[in-house]
Amino acid sequence: MGRTVPTFREEIERVVSRWEFFGRALRREDRIYLDRVIARARHNAAASSYAAFLNPVEGMVLSVLMEQEKEIEGLKNRHRF
Repeated sequence: MGRTVPTFREEIERVVSRWEFFGRALRREDRIYLDRVIARARHNAAASSYAAFLNPVEGMVLSVLMEQEKEIEGLKNRHRF
């Protein structure tokens, strides 16, 4: 028997495919930022899968925010004397 519940990674890809039109509407120089957001959303897919969010976007947003916090912390530490 086949799998009836899609994996979280499959759910991420469904959301990303819905964002495709948004990406096409962006200016060329802004598309790289959307690509980075998508990469960050994929980065913690295992944790989001474990958390079993009903809405996959919830895990994606949390992952993006977490990755941004790590980057901010790294920038702060780099600029300390």
